[in-house]
Amino acid sequence: MDSYNNTYGASSSSASTSHAPVPANAYEYDVGLLSQQSVYVPGAAIDKRGGAGGRLAKGGKRTTVLRKGGGKTWEDQTLLDWNPSWFRLFVGDLSNDVSDDVLSNAFKKYTSFTKARVIRDRLSQKAKYGFVAFSDPEDFLKAWKEMDGKYVGNRPVKLKRADETVRPVEIGHRKAKNLEKDLKKNRHRPY
Repeated sequence: MDSYNNTYGASSSSASTSHAPVPANAYEYDVGLLSQQSVYVPGAAIDKRGGAGGRLAKGGKRTTVLRKGGGKTWEDQTLLDWNPSWFRLFVGDLSNDVSDDVLSNAFKKYTSFTKARVIRDRLSQKAKYGFVAFSDPEDFLKAWKEMDGKYVGNRPVKLKRADETVRPVEIGHRKAKNLEKDLKKNRHRPY
């Protein structure tokens, strides 16, 4: 019994009490438990759809980016990661083996390269297209000219200037509630 208590960090005097032995690495379990619990707090994480993952309290506001297309309006908070002053390239015709890292490695030779992101299909998880951002317009134009038609992964990519009309807005309780209602209505439609 003493070797059991010594292994798990309990002293021999605590063996006589009615408490269960405490493992020596109990702190690791507590930290893991706290990180798991934070996922379930409304608004603690951005969900797969790009929403805030929780309801907005009355009178509250949140910053988001509203997108429109195909007769639908939705919020996309992933666009908040992109600085509006960056110069962005749309990277089309990506092969499925291209990841964020592969795309970054292809463009990191330009000094003002800031970020790369591959967008995948929701159902098949195949790469559809990507975006690359630069802080300097000279590098942006140089990369566009040099990399258009070059192989990234298994295919040559097609580069175009990305749409610059992405603007963050603040939405209130009523707009957030309407967006959630529209999302629930179209939940089972993949596109």
